[in-house]
Amino acid sequence: MTELADRLREERIRAGLSQTALAGDDFSPSYISLIEAGRRVPTDAALSVLAERLGTTADFLRHGDKAPSEERARLEIGFARLALANGEAVEARDRLLALDLSTIASRHHAEALLALAQAHEALGHLDLSIAVLEPLLKEARKARRSTESALIATSLVSAYHEAGDLGHSIELGEQVLAELEDQGIAGTDEHLRLAATILWSYYERGDLLFAAHRAAELIRLAEANGTMRGRGSIYWNASLVAEGRGDLAEARRLTERALAYLSEGSASRDLPRLRLHYGWLLLRLDPPEPDRALENLDQAAKELELIGSEVELARCEFETGRAYLLLGDADAAERRARAGLERLDEAATLDLCNGQLLLGDALSVRGAVEEAHAAYRWAADMLGMMSAGRESAAVWRALGDRLRAHGDVEAAAEAYERALSEAGIRATAAPALQNQTQGAGASQA
Repeated sequence: MTELADRLREERIRAGLSQTALAGDDFSPSYISLIEAGRRVPTDAALSVLAERLGTTADFLRHGDKAPSEERARLEIGFARLALANGEAVEARDRLLALDLSTIASRHHAEALLALAQAHEALGHLDLSIAVLEPLLKEARKARRSTESALIATSLVSAYHEAGDLGHSIELGEQVLAELEDQGIAGTDEHLRLAATILWSYYERGDLLFAAHRAAELIRLAEANGTMRGRGSIYWNASLVAEGRGDLAEARRLTERALAYLSEGSASRDLPRLRLHYGWLLLRLDPPEPDRALENLDQAAKELELIGSEVELARCEFETGRAYLLLGDADAAERRARAGLERLDEAATLDLCNGQLLLGDALSVRGAVEEAHAAYRWAADMLGMMSAGRESAAVWRALGDRLRAHGDVEAAAEAYERALSEAGIRATAAPALQNQTQGAGASQA
């Protein structure tokens, strides 16, 4: 009876209801008070009404976590999270979709739905992930559950980023970040990870000056208050900003700091993803370090096979292929390019284009010029259907370099023009001058 009374009071407070509000028109406030004092045992019918108003189940109010439905649900959620950690996203999704949330307490809903969103994201279904996360975040923000809001917002900001909606990613993230700071959890792991994720979106949008300023602020906050994991997240994203500004030496220093911090914590998906990024960075130094890059990429691949997504594994294949190409092994580079492309579906446009660029490079080194050119043109056609962004601008530039090397000057010029346009740099010639140039070309023809 005492346990039931305590659970009813805890769930009422969690729901933000007074005893009068919980009583409604069906009971008196004094009846609720007597139950919470352990002096009255509610009937099954009364308990069902109260449970519905509290967003939980009568089974949970009466038996707590020992209720059969609660034990089954926790077991299913646990199996799903284990499947997700082992890279078995389909199994995790199917287990969670089969779970009837109406039979378990609302306190478990967020955990189950967040895991479901992560399964959708791992399978590349960003729209489904966002559809799960949006109402989940709205509810957590309304109830002022700070830590839960931060966790959900981090996943949602990342999903919008991956979907290419950088503006909404930043706007939503900043709103939640301000709420968390007002609620006094600045400097916690959850706060720092959300701030680091938003920083990533600023970087991709091209706001490098502001991103660098914010990164410096977050580094100071992390060093003062953050845990190893929180510091690692900030240093990682600060390295992306440094890379975007062209300071690869600083990007390397920050990445190595991030690796040092994340290696000290418990195992997570972040560490192999960071190793993948480090391998990518080592291949773009001047001079590049392909041997060291391979060491990190091999280690990242082993870990990502267990906990990574198909997109991450494909990126690992592509960077490994680039390392082999720098070492003079074009055959291995081609195998890696084709293996990575096989992992991707049509939704991963940018990654498909990067894979085709690598494939074209490998074929070109092997002397298969026509096949290489076909891979480059495939990438150009796919990029032409994409919206603007820094990532697509970088791929357009890379494509232009390759088309020029193959003697397709006209197509290379078009690629360079698209790269500038995607980066936000428009044509500057006055209309009259453009008309004059076109007229001169026509008269010469």
